[in-house]
Amino acid sequence: MTDYLTLFKDWVINLGEKHEVDPLILGSLYLVSKLSFFSFLGWVIKNLRSKKPFLIPLLFACVSFSMPYLYLVIAGRNISVWVYIFIGLMFIYGGFSIWKKITVKPSPVNA
Repeated sequence: MTDYLTLFKDWVINLGEKHEVDPLILGSLYLVSKLSFFSFLGWVIKNLRSKKPFLIPLLFACVSFSMPYLYLVIAGRNISVWVYIFIGLMFIYGGFSIWKKITVKPSPVNA
């Protein structure tokens, strides 16, 4: 099992060097962006329920969702076209997901 982990680590490092992207930065950005995305999305839902402005937290959620992908687009070199297509599809899916989450009516709680 250790051999497979070493092979995987070497593959990721070589892939990062080939495309001039630091895998540690990309992974950290991905983790931080998803945590902040859900936090900001919760803030959006809270503001929607209390009829407060929600544009600023929604913009923060969009920016936090796209951080690792923007890093890949800006810092990456020699990246295949399918990766750019995948990133575009992720942006579309992210926008659709946010739109569905904030437009869904909360179910009444029977206490």
